[in-house]
Amino acid sequence: MEKEKNTKGQLKGDIFLLTDSQRSFASSQIELLKAINQCGSISKAAKHIGISYKTAWDRIDAMNNMSSQTLVNRSAGGAQGGGTALTELGQRIIEGFEALQNEHQAFLDQLGDKLHSLNDIANFVKSENMKTSAKNQFRGTINSITMGAVNTEIALDIGTDRHLIAIITHDSVQNLGLKDRSEVIALINASSIIVSTDINIATSARNKFIGKVSCIVLGAVNADITLDIGGGKSMSAMITNTSVTELGLKEGDSACVIFKAPSVTLLKEA
Repeated sequence: MEKEKNTKGQLKGDIFLLTDSQRSFASSQIELLKAINQCGSISKAAKHIGISYKTAWDRIDAMNNMSSQTLVNRSAGGAQGGGTALTELGQRIIEGFEALQNEHQAFLDQLGDKLHSLNDIANFVKSENMKTSAKNQFRGTINSITMGAVNTEIALDIGTDRHLIAIITHDSVQNLGLKDRSEVIALINASSIIVSTDINIATSARNKFIGKVSCIVLGAVNADITLDIGGGKSMSAMITNTSVTELGLKEGDSACVIFKAPSVTLLKEA
């Protein structure tokens, strides 16, 4: 007699590590941190886990931008990489993640015994992860809320003495339930950011950050410019290749990024 086939699938999942202030890190980011710790350079770490040098930089920038403390200390060294090391917080995150992996897998094994179909999973999982195309994402705390006649000005502390201003509608303030000390995520599209080599330029735009060009990636028409604004934070701007040439931009140059307060989108986690 033919044995009955086991139709139950194997449950697999990803894990997110949350710090006390609710900043999350996915396994792909932890994998990069571990590779940096092992290899000691960005280029070697990227090669070790099978991603591009630029992708590794982007992940590091994203992690540092979303953390109140720097996770990775790096020195630029071109495509050959520079000296790179994890901070104490970065080390602790890896240790905590590794300790949680075994518990996580044990939970999945136990849960897998209870889930037999896609309908079971649909009933079990009620929420989706947020995804956005905005290149610049900063987690911060609201310092002040100033109501105007039509719109509201939000002052946001993004850590390491860095602040930005957002202008949103009164309805948005109410819908998001914003108040002083609320934690939000600020999104700025790279195409909304202006780059200038004149760090003393006067502008009516409310947001201006001065730093050094850490990376330039030329495309067919546009270029992706990454500016290290200090404190482990960075901002990316998209400008034309012609603008790069006219500005004479090179990696290591001092420059500033400028963007208007209405171009900042605020998100609040439920």
